[in-house]
Amino acid sequence: SDVYKRQVSTQSTWGFQLNQIFQILIQKSQQRMSLSRDQLIYMSRVAEQTERFEDMLEYVKQVVQTNQPLSIEERNLLSVAYKNSVGSRRTAWRALCQIEQKEKVKESQNLNLLTKFKTTIEKELSDYCNDILSLLDKNLIPNSSDSESKVFYLKMKGDYYRYISEYAAGETHKKVADGANESYKAATDIANKELKTTHPIRLGLALNYSVFYYEVLNDPTQACNLAKQAFDDAIADIEQLEEDQYKAVSYTHLTLPTIYSVQISVVAVSLKKKNQLIS
Repeated sequence: SDVYKRQVSTQSTWGFQLNQIFQILIQKSQQRMSLSRDQLIYMSRVAEQTERFEDMLEYVKQVVQTNQPLSIEERNLLSVAYKNSVGSRRTAWRALCQIEQKEKVKESQNLNLLTKFKTTIEKELSDYCNDILSLLDKNLIPNSSDSESKVFYLKMKGDYYRYISEYAAGETHKKVADGANESYKAATDIANKELKTTHPIRLGLALNYSVFYYEVLNDPTQACNLAKQAFDDAIADIEQLEEDQYKAVSYTHLTLPTIYSVQISVVAVSLKKKNQLIS
């Protein structure tokens, strides 16, 4: 019948389009696989400049899988790629939660649509977070050659476990919370022994670990203690701060809403000593 023919034609069209998409994905994958390490890094930079963060992620991921230690720049490319890919979805998830709360108050009939959409976002978040966690465990942490990179990667591991904990529940929440805590603690142990108190990575670690205590473990006291200790230690060693660390440290803030707000701004203190204006 005509109806049957139209159905067959539609199915054929969709099949053709899906096959085209599949072939394009294969071609892109093959193109990336054929690039040298330097070319992958170059394309990572290009993808960042054009805000193609998912593409950037794929390029830098292949660099990681060569199992060669990453330079500071390459490490930062990795961080930017995953942070932006995950960050946009975390923002979407939070916005969706707010919409969901409003719809619940109104007893909306569209709550099931919101639930499905939120589940889709959570699935994407889990995929990205588990992807970087796998790279950290299999490639990055085992191949880290110095204390700074070890702290960087362990902090990163704690961060992505923490991101999953934002939406996970039950046993999954407990598992990722434990994973985050273990990672942050391991990073802190190394940082306290090997890195200066004013080192940007050590300060960033203190920031994120305190947020973890406050938001995930619901322990504001420990969060405050950790924040205050990091601040006091950095101020005590202010003269150790090197010129090239000023900008990096100025972005490191420990902000704990409602109960405590400590701004780690060793840069501000140092620059005030130089009689420069702090914005």
